[in-house]
Amino acid sequence: ATNAARTANRERTDEAVGRGLAGLTGREALAGLEAAGIACARLNTVADVAAHPQLAARDRWREVGTPVGPLRALLPPITLPGSEEARMGAVPALGEHTDALLRALGMTDEQTSALRRDGVIV
Repeated sequence: ATNAARTANRERTDEAVGRGLAGLTGREALAGLEAAGIACARLNTVADVAAHPQLAARDRWREVGTPVGPLRALLPPITLPGSEEARMGAVPALGEHTDALLRALGMTDEQTSALRRDGVIV
């Protein structure tokens, strides 16, 4: 009846829901829940999300460079009206920025070289 009651009785609730949905396909379960007015949504796989037509229709895909060649990448989920599009820079190679980052953290070139020699960083 309430979220507090469902939480307090989670095991019993999960068992009851499992029994009610057992033997149904995902489409059948979704149709039944929607017909009953129960808030629900289908759980998508990563492939389902990537293939969703709204992402293409809303021009959410961008191409970014990577060490293995260009890949499709999604813009962040929120775009504020009047703001610039999020920067979608290239994916850095492993270790590409290590020296600069460690230098910014105050490490000397000698310390960085020692970490690299000892196999701590690449």
